Amino acid sequence: MRDFLTEGQVKVLKLTHRTLKDKKLADRIKAVLMVHFGFTFGQISQVLLLDEVTLRRYVEKFKTKSIEGLLECRYSGGQTRLTIIQEQALRLFLKDNTKRTAKEIADHILKTYGFRFSVIGVTKLLHRLGFSYKKPKIIPGKADIEKQAEFLKKYREIKSKLKENDQVYFVDSTHPTHNTRASYGWILKGNENDKFVKTNSGRDRINLNGALNLKNHSAIVLSEKTINKFATIKLLNRLCRKHKTGKIHLVLDNASHHHAKIVKLWIKKHRRFKLDFLPPYSPNLNLIERLWRFFHQKVLWNRYFETFDEFKKTSLKFFRNLDSYKEELSTLMTDNFQTIPNLKLQT
Repeated sequence: MRDFLTEGQVKVLKLTHRTLKDKKLADRIKAVLMVHFGFTFGQISQVLLLDEVTLRRYVEKFKTKSIEGLLECRYSGGQTRLTIIQEQALRLFLKDNTKRTAKEIADHILKTYGFRFSVIGVTKLLHRLGFSYKKPKIIPGKADIEKQAEFLKKYREIKSKLKENDQVYFVDSTHPTHNTRASYGWILKGNENDKFVKTNSGRDRINLNGALNLKNHSAIVLSEKTINKFATIKLLNRLCRKHKTGKIHLVLDNASHHHAKIVKLWIKKHRRFKLDFLPPYSPNLNLIERLWRFFHQKVLWNRYFETFDEFKKTSLKFFRNLDSYKEELSTLMTDNFQTIPNLKLQT
């Protein structure tokens, strides 16, 4: 009975197997695939711990009723009104079309398949299909995937040629504002247990200019009155004093102060330094962006600072004590970058 499935049937079975959480149903698909790949019923019985009569019945069900017949009577507590094919179609639809509420999805099911689901019923169905309720990630709309791929190729070449004393730094700035940032957290249910965090109307901000080291995740972060060409030179001088030998590769964006004449003259004078500019709209390729996000999470979210001075001191102290987060940063600060695909905007 070897090779009795078409290539398309094998793909459908494998895809469905990946989405199933019910082990018994997954075993049915495994049994059919194993017969197709040449295993005997005796061998499959030993692996799946099912008797040969049951295994033969699964194969015959698939032959006569396709995958829907193979997976019928799916749940001991009752049978879903959507077939396995309809569920997979719904899963693919929702993967490409993000709906904000379970009610919208219930309306889609009614319109498409003619079945009326409650909000609770849809929620249970979504969890079973592998969905969770969360916000989509925001990406730059003008990102160029081809230019990002070219940069990554160049970046890997740079890394492959690094010598012992050579360094790679990721450069960027951030401008946190003295105001409370509320974020999600686990809070005890009930109105009387609502969590409150003080806020203020402060608009003052600190301007942080930083460089993150790829090798050891150390960082030089300077507080500046404004981020401009002079702040860039100041950061470059700090790096120059820190590393007396070896080449210094700086990965940075195309901000105007990075292209300033005074900066170009400094680089020309200090031949060890090399500026490697990112493609436009590519924060996903700048490792220090993760450090800024980590800083906001650890220091600023759900936290109230009475004075701007307290806010500034706490922020700068975080970067002075960055070594205390070494274990967390070791997993966060990896350069396995992903390019941003040209996605179709969803409504």
